[in-house]
Amino acid sequence: MFLPRGARIFNKLVDFLRKQYIRYGFEEVITPTIYKKSLWAKSGHLANYSDDMYSVTGNPKSAATGEHACCSGDEKDPNHEEEDGEYGLKPMNCPGHCVIFASKARSYRDLPIRYADFSPLHRNEISGALSGLTRVRRFHQDDGHIFCRPSQVEEEIKRTLEFVKVVYTVLRLGVSYRLALSTRPKDHYIGTDEEWQRAEDALRRALDTSGMDWSVNEGDGAFYGPKIDIILKDSDGKEHQTATVQLDFQLPKRFELEYQAPAPEYEARGETTDDPALLADYGPVRPVMIHRAVLGSVERLMALLIENYNGKWPFWLNPRQAIILTVNTSDPVIEWAEQARNVIIGNNSQAYEDILAGKLPSADHPLRPTGLGVDVDISARSLGLKIREARNSGYGHILVVGDEDVKHKQVSLGKERMSPAEMRDKMVNMVDTFQ
Repeated sequence: MFLPRGARIFNKLVDFLRKQYIRYGFEEVITPTIYKKSLWAKSGHLANYSDDMYSVTGNPKSAATGEHACCSGDEKDPNHEEEDGEYGLKPMNCPGHCVIFASKARSYRDLPIRYADFSPLHRNEISGALSGLTRVRRFHQDDGHIFCRPSQVEEEIKRTLEFVKVVYTVLRLGVSYRLALSTRPKDHYIGTDEEWQRAEDALRRALDTSGMDWSVNEGDGAFYGPKIDIILKDSDGKEHQTATVQLDFQLPKRFELEYQAPAPEYEARGETTDDPALLADYGPVRPVMIHRAVLGSVERLMALLIENYNGKWPFWLNPRQAIILTVNTSDPVIEWAEQARNVIIGNNSQAYEDILAGKLPSADHPLRPTGLGVDVDISARSLGLKIREARNSGYGHILVVGDEDVKHKQVSLGKERMSPAEMRDKMVNMVDTFQ
């Protein structure tokens, strides 16, 4: 359970990733929490991952039987889909994204296609493995899947490692992580040794061109393909796997995914040809699937950030970005403190009055929430006590409002005096520049 300030951090991290999707070309999708076990059998999870999945029992009864029947005949509705009664809570999003890719015909010109998904995931971890936020049974990933041509694999992995570097630099974790290549497991894997070797070689080349140091974790790959893991170290020196990049030739094969391309035999090998006769021949080619998560588990990364920042959050991520303290409890001071807060957070009363009157907001009164977290303390305690409490609570900005501020329509930040609108713009700029 996240309390309000924990939810603020969670949402800021998710919103930050969503904004990066613009640069890195991901489109967000929303997928179900449960699927029939037939889907998990098709993906290979049922045979290789079932111990870590939760089973869900549906209602096997036909909708046209019993007391809910609309008629007494035995004839079945031909459009009614029989329920099989056996489902599984999803531990990962990849099968659903394969279903989306397969929902329409694809051309080589469409690729790469990049899907992102923040749906909650469930994994049946043994109780002894649970540990605070770092390992839980229900969690969220900034999950993404890239469907690309064989010739695009290395560039997509390179861009993903760049994505990781950008995010971890902004989070101030830029020098505290390492890369590890996890290779084919000894047991519980799908595909041929040749396919695994080809996938591992592609990842090795991408790691070599990244310019970063990396190591090998023998036999620690996913059951469907090798992966690059990003390993973070916490304040106690314990290592945690966060981001991951996984190369997968197996799920596209199991879900019969394909796209149309000229010279399909060359295309499948990631090669090109100038032969007009070969280029005139179009045919189906299997895409390569790249699984990637940059934050990894949002919950796990939050735990590491909590320890790393030790209460000194950067302003943009701080759940206590600002607080407005009143010098006294006079009505004008309290009213101005609330009014200043509304300006800073973008709570435009006139815009809401227009909407309630059946009109859209005007250009002079836009509805433009800033997303800033601003609290107000109007208690009758001394200003000195309120300032000490705000500092101990970790507020990024401590604003003060007194009689002079009411008179000049301003707020005070230390020795600075500015209007609430100027303060809003200053704080928004700090968020936009990740201060």
